[in-house]
Amino acid sequence: MNDCIFCKIVKGEIPCSKVLETDKILAFNDIQPVAPVHVLIVPKEHIATFNDVGESRKDILEEMALAAQKIAREKGIAEKGYRVTVNVNPDGGQLIFHLHMHVFGGRRLTDAMG
Repeated sequence: MNDCIFCKIVKGEIPCSKVLETDKILAFNDIQPVAPVHVLIVPKEHIATFNDVGESRKDILEEMALAAQKIAREKGIAEKGYRVTVNVNPDGGQLIFHLHMHVFGGRRLTDAMG
């Protein structure tokens, strides 16, 4: 996708504060964090939504989940607790149509949190 901001970040066209990278995913700090720890995990392959992950791409979800666990441990939030969120489509709160996972932590999280 030429106009996808996350694709541009993956390609290095837009800088990011990288947290973790593998051959399949890139994780970076959110530029508008809603918690002390707010990391985004995106697949390097453009997949628009969680609904678009099929059998042939299920390895992406595994890679993202393992990255979330590793990030939580490295950021020191694994033991106290953290939230992992994937927003799907407009009513689910998805604003950027490139699959992404949020890792939130570093304070007690409330239901009002995004």
